[in-house]
Amino acid sequence: MIFAVILFAVTYVLMLAFQKYRPFIAIGSALVFIVTGMLPLGKALGYVDFNVLLMIAGTMGTVYLMIESKMPALLADLLIEKVPNVKWAIVVLSLFAGIVSAFIDNVATVLMIAPIALAIAKKFDINPVGMIIAIAVSSNLQGAATLVGDTTSIMLGGYADMDFLDFFVYRGKPGIFFAVELGALLSAIILLFLFKKENGKIEAGERTVVTDYVPSILMLATVLLLIVASLIPGLPAFLDGIVPGLSAYTNGMICVSIMIVGVAYNAIRKKSAKAILDPIKEIDFATIGLLFGLFLVIGGITEMGVVDAIASIFTKIGGGNLFLIYTLIVWMSVLFSAFIDNIPYVATMLPVAQGIAAAMGVDPTLLYFGLLSGATLGGNLTPIGASANITGIGILRKEGYEVKNSDFLRIGIPFTFAAVIPAYLFFLIFYA
Repeated sequence: MIFAVILFAVTYVLMLAFQKYRPFIAIGSALVFIVTGMLPLGKALGYVDFNVLLMIAGTMGTVYLMIESKMPALLADLLIEKVPNVKWAIVVLSLFAGIVSAFIDNVATVLMIAPIALAIAKKFDINPVGMIIAIAVSSNLQGAATLVGDTTSIMLGGYADMDFLDFFVYRGKPGIFFAVELGALLSAIILLFLFKKENGKIEAGERTVVTDYVPSILMLATVLLLIVASLIPGLPAFLDGIVPGLSAYTNGMICVSIMIVGVAYNAIRKKSAKAILDPIKEIDFATIGLLFGLFLVIGGITEMGVVDAIASIFTKIGGGNLFLIYTLIVWMSVLFSAFIDNIPYVATMLPVAQGIAAAMGVDPTLLYFGLLSGATLGGNLTPIGASANITGIGILRKEGYEVKNSDFLRIGIPFTFAAVIPAYLFFLIFYA
């Protein structure tokens, strides 16, 4: 167990120090676990959640086609036409970024909406730094709202066997979607206060022209099929009757199948083989490789009893009190996610949360939801806490704007607490 802990710690440190090489570090560490026998080869692939990997790959490919069609940009234009001034334009764009990121990757959302904010800033001669930061933190906030909103949401769905509708209503109670939206509502009020002086009137410009409506239909079909699959009670048994264990990959197969349809349509429409490769190139294979390696690494430390030991430590610190342990997980997740990537953190903590719940003899739902909300929303606390934040700051620097830490913290800190506190209380009320 000691060697497993040391190897795991070294893996984490190396991933923090060399972020560009995280997938290779995770896979290399996994190989060490397998070669040393700490993770038996026969059990290794059993720890890899291929359903999660397929969902990520399929969704990313379809999202690329939707962005290329310019549909999100048109929707943003339509919203801007309805606002009276710059202050409301910032709030509306931020809320829109949140809605989009509930179904589309956070970074992709920022890349879509930031140019609209920049155009408004140039037209009315205002500094766009605050606008872009608001869009980035809002897109990061809503990633936890749905099953397909963020990699960590997909991970939770796979680990806890949750379907698309479970994020809305879980076991007869309001799901995590409503906790996130409660935070979004309070955060919007915070943004209105922060930008209260931006009262310049907005004049709508030319609307973006959508080049193709099919990708939007495909994205909608992905969501609808995920919902339908969750509503058919006999579907898992039917799929397992075709191929044993096939039902475990239902969501992944839906996402990949829709992407394949989209890629084939794109190739036919453009009459080019390159049109096949473009959506596939946009799949984040680095993240998929990182998750693949992490699943194996966590399998290794699980086999060696490390996860149970960590869960035992948490239980002792909390004195067996569910409220204290839940509070510790939420706020520790906020703190850690402010400085480290939430993907490896959530991947590590999901089995720990399950272990704590098992040791206490309680349902793990409260700890799962607390972990996801804290890890996702906590990324807004600092400029490096989330990929969306880093992307937004990169866009601003490319445009020649200096972004100080104080510029980010002025928005990030109140925004984070406005989002986390309602979610924290929401889960206590409904799931404690």
